[in-house]
Amino acid sequence: MKQLVLDIRPDAPPTLDNFVVGSNDELVAALDAIGPHGAHLYLWGPAGSGRSHLLRASVASARAAGRPALYVPAAEAGDELPQTGDALLAVDDVDALDAAAQVALFNAFNRARGNGQTLLLAGAAAPLQLAVREDLRTRVGQCLVYEVRPLDDEARAAILRTLAERRGLPLADEVTDFLLRHGRRDLPSLLAVLDALDTASLERKRAVTLPLLREMIHAGLDI
Repeated sequence: MKQLVLDIRPDAPPTLDNFVVGSNDELVAALDAIGPHGAHLYLWGPAGSGRSHLLRASVASARAAGRPALYVPAAEAGDELPQTGDALLAVDDVDALDAAAQVALFNAFNRARGNGQTLLLAGAAAPLQLAVREDLRTRVGQCLVYEVRPLDDEARAAILRTLAERRGLPLADEVTDFLLRHGRRDLPSLLAVLDALDTASLERKRAVTLPLLREMIHAGLDI
């Protein structure tokens, strides 16, 4: 794990700086270097790996640099995608696009060179495994393709310990071990549990221990 920024919270605006890089150094460098008329990129990985974070962060970074940029989740994609010239067009969850939106994305590939757009796409599977129309799958496969590699347990535990220490919240190792064995392992879920533990510790004036965590689970805390 080579990057850890203070502003890692479930509600923090996604940026490239507050993405925990782990073993995704090359991917983050490629996103940081996206420019007009550059190669299209496709990111894939399991749920919770940070795909949407990276798309939103790249859009925010492009806008901050003065470039038009749009984020389009699959659920909001229709039969026509924005044709804004020289824009970064980020389309999320391409594997969830309906038939009309798949045609729209294929058309966006066709006109990208002419209107200066760069496509940044994300999905749950590698291009060959995408359940989309064949011509679109071929176009996605021609992008620069990066797998978003999830954090390993050592990195997750280090993040939890670091953020707990910064809050002045001693976090017993058994708590971290329990969360990684029995809870959801994506970073936003782990940080939400850390927030709940912090609040409970203050309200009950108790240290964060496994018995406290078990009490919270019995009271309805979803880990």
